[in-house]
Amino acid sequence: MEDLSHLASTLHNNADSNILVDFKGNEDAGVYRLSPTLALVQTADFITPVVNDPFAYGQIAAANALSDVYAMGGSVTCALNLMLWDMCRIPQDYAHAILEGGLSKIKEAGGALVGGHTIADDEQKYGLSVSGIIHPDKIWRNNGGKVGDALILTKPIGMGVLTTALKANLLDVKLQENISKIMATLNRKACEIASKFEIHACTDITGFGLLGHLSEMLNPNINIRLNGNAIPLVQEAISFAQDGIIPGGSCGNEKATQHLCKFNLSKTSKFYGLEILLFDAQTSGGLVFALDKTQAQILCKALQDNGIESAQIIGEIEPYSTQNSARIFIE
Repeated sequence: MEDLSHLASTLHNNADSNILVDFKGNEDAGVYRLSPTLALVQTADFITPVVNDPFAYGQIAAANALSDVYAMGGSVTCALNLMLWDMCRIPQDYAHAILEGGLSKIKEAGGALVGGHTIADDEQKYGLSVSGIIHPDKIWRNNGGKVGDALILTKPIGMGVLTTALKANLLDVKLQENISKIMATLNRKACEIASKFEIHACTDITGFGLLGHLSEMLNPNINIRLNGNAIPLVQEAISFAQDGIIPGGSCGNEKATQHLCKFNLSKTSKFYGLEILLFDAQTSGGLVFALDKTQAQILCKALQDNGIESAQIIGEIEPYSTQNSARIFIE
C-alpha cells in the first residue's frame, strides 16, 4: 500500500480539463469526460487463483475487476480479458474454463467482451480491463464523506484468511462454495440500489482490507468511528485467524494503516484479539457507502430486501479532532 502510493506520487498527468478522476487520491477507477453528459470509467485488475475451480476463479477475478466501475457509481459497457497463462502446468481446458467464468460475469454485468491479451507466465493470473460509463456530475469519489454520515458495508470480510486456509486444504466443500459465491457476486445490484440515494462517498473493499480502504475515505474534515460487532464477517475466519492463518498482504496492510487506527474493543467483540481481520486483504469485497444517517437506514433495508443480506451499517463519520493522531476508531 505504501509502495504503491510512493510510485504514483512520482507520476504527473497532462493538463486536460476532461480528466475528472485519475490516479491521484487513491480512487477506484479513472474517469474521462466525453461530453457534458457522458464520461468514460476505466479500470483494470487481475489476480492469482483464490479458489481451486477454474470457472469459479474466472468469475471471481472478473467480479473483482468489474467492481471498480460500481465503486464509482458507473455501469459496465465492455471488457478485455487479461490472461497470464502458465502454459507448462495449466492445461488448455483449465484456461478455457477461467475465460468462460469471466465471460459469465461480464454478461451478468450487462457488458460485452471485446477482446483481450495473453502472456506466458510462470504464475497463473487472470482479470479484466473494464470500460464503463457515468454522468460526469454523478461520480462517487472515495473521500466525499460528511460529518453525520453513516457507513454501510455490503459484503462480509474475512476472505483473505479463508482463501489462505483453502490453499492449505483446510476448508470443507460447503465453506468453499460459500466464499466462492460471496466473491463472485457482482456489486452491480448494490450500486444500482444506492444510485437512488444521495451517496457522498463510496469505495470497494479489496486488497488493502477494510481499514486500509476506509483510510482512503478520510478527508481533512472527518474521522471515522466503527462498531466492530456490526461489521459483517464470515464466522469461520475467526478460528483460522486464531490459528495464525493470516495472508502476508493482511500483515502488510496492518503495518501500513495501524498508525491511523485506535482500538477500544470489549472482550465480547468478535474482533477482540483478532484486529488483524479488519486489515485482512479481500478479493472482490463489498462496497462501502457514506450517506446521511437517516437515508442510510432506508438504503440498508433496501439492500437487505433485495437479497444483499449481509449489508450493515458499520459506523459513522465524525468531525476531525486533533486530540489523537488516530483517525479511525474501532469500538
